[in-house]
Amino acid sequence: MSITPHSPKRRKYDAAFRAEALRLVGESRSTQAAARALNLNPKLLYKWQKEAQTPIAAALGAGLDPATAAELRQLRALARRQAQELEILKKAIVIFSQTPDR
Repeated sequence: MSITPHSPKRRKYDAAFRAEALRLVGESRSTQAAARALNLNPKLLYKWQKEAQTPIAAALGAGLDPATAAELRQLRALARRQAQELEILKKAIVIFSQTPDR
């Protein structure tokens, strides 16, 4: 009689469960404790945390179509660029306000 190892089926978790798990991680301040409470592998929670911090992955996880996700990336890049320009202008104002009048 031969024993064939069977592989356990991989469980799939919906977005609501993931969001609740991440909320629990945030409240407990310990991924290990939250993983034990949810009976999950801590590595899975770390992966979900990383995905939640990545805007593109979060957009794809939210079910956005590729065109909307691309537009979101462009808008975020534009916002970063405008924030940098604003910082430059703030520094220029400080520099020019310190020079003596002629």
